[in-house]
Amino acid sequence: MENLPRSTPKDVFMHLFNIVTFYLSVVGFIVLFVNYVNELFPDTLNYYFTAIANGVRWSSSILFVAVPAYLLTSWLLARDLHKEPKKREMKLRKWLIYFTLFISAITIVVDLMIFVYNFLDGELTVRFFLKVLVVLLVAGAVFGYYIWELKRSNAKTSIPKILTIIVTVVVLASIIWGFFIVGTPWQQRARKMDEQRVNDLQTLQYQIIDYWNRKNSLPAGLALLQDNISGFSIPQDPETKFDYEYKVVENLKFELCANFKTSDKDFPARGKDTMYNTPYGAFQQNWEHETGRICFERTIDPELYKTDIKTPMMVK
Repeated sequence: MENLPRSTPKDVFMHLFNIVTFYLSVVGFIVLFVNYVNELFPDTLNYYFTAIANGVRWSSSILFVAVPAYLLTSWLLARDLHKEPKKREMKLRKWLIYFTLFISAITIVVDLMIFVYNFLDGELTVRFFLKVLVVLLVAGAVFGYYIWELKRSNAKTSIPKILTIIVTVVVLASIIWGFFIVGTPWQQRARKMDEQRVNDLQTLQYQIIDYWNRKNSLPAGLALLQDNISGFSIPQDPETKFDYEYKVVENLKFELCANFKTSDKDFPARGKDTMYNTPYGAFQQNWEHETGRICFERTIDPELYKTDIKTPMMVK
C-alpha cells in the first residue's frame, strides 16, 4: 500500500488559511445579499437603514480582503498539487474538504426546513423567499464545487481559471452594487457630517429650552449656554469648526441654522413604506433638510414647557 504524504507546517498553514478565507468569503457574500434584499424589499415594521448600511459595509470589506486572499492561496495550492500529485490524498486536505461538504450540506437542509416551515405558516413573502434562495444557491455552489474538487484528476483543465473569473466578476459587481444602496465613501462621509450637525442642533435646542425653562427668557446668544460646572460646551460645525447660527425671533420663538452637504430627499431610506422612513427616525421629521443653509424655526409652548423659577435663598 502506497504511503500517504505527510503534512508539512507549510501545508497546514496554506490549507487552513485557504479554508478560513473561503468561509469568510461565503459568509460575507450571504450577509451582503441578505442586506440587499432587506433594502430592496423592506419590512414595514422592522426597517433600519443604518443597520443595513453597516451590514453592507462590513460584508463588502470582508469580500474585498478575503476573496483575493482565498484566490491567491487556491492558486498556490493548485500549483503545489500539480508539482506533487500525491498531496491530493493528504489527510489534512481531505478532512477540510469533507468538513466543508458537511457544513454546506447541513446548511442546505436547514435552509429547506426553514423554507417549508414558513410556507406552512403562511409567511411566504418575496423578501423571505429571496433570502432562502441566496443561502440555498451559495451552499449548493459550495457543495458542488468541493464534490468536483474531490473527483478531479491532476490533469490540466481550464475550469479553475473560468471559476476564478466568474467569482471575481460577481464579487466586484456585488461590492459596486452596494455603492448604489449605501452610497460612495465620500457620500457616506458627507451624510455622517450632516447627521452630526442635526445631533448638534438637537442638543442646542434642548439647552435653549432648558435655559428658558429656568430663566423664563431665551438666551441672547449661544455663549450664555456655556456651563463650566456641568461641562457643557457649545458644539461647532464638525467640518468648518464655525459656530451654528442662532437668532431670537420673538419672546418664545428662535431659529437654529446650519449648512448641510446633503439632502434628505437623496437619502436611501426615504420613500420606503416603513415606520422609519426618515434618516433621523420616526419622531425626528422636523429636522428634514435640503442641501445648503437651512434654518429651523422653533416656538416654545409655555403649557408644554412650563418654567420652574425658584426664589434663591438669602445667604446670611
